[in-house]
Amino acid sequence: MTWRWRYENAHGGEVTDRPLPREVFPSQADAESWLGENWRDLLDSGVEQVALLEEDRVEYAGMSLRPE
Repeated sequence: MTWRWRYENAHGGEVTDRPLPREVFPSQADAESWLGENWRDLLDSGVEQVALLEEDRVEYAGMSLRPE
């Protein structure tokens, strides 16, 4: 199984119009660690929220990258 992030705009639409990292991870923990290190760069690139996918199954979605 592989894990990956789907990058979304504020309305939940997938951001595909710019070059963004397309990393794949062997585990959920690896994916979450990577996001913890890179969320600021993604936010600066126009990503507002993310969804975590295992293959094509959505583990969770709509996670905002904005600090509360």
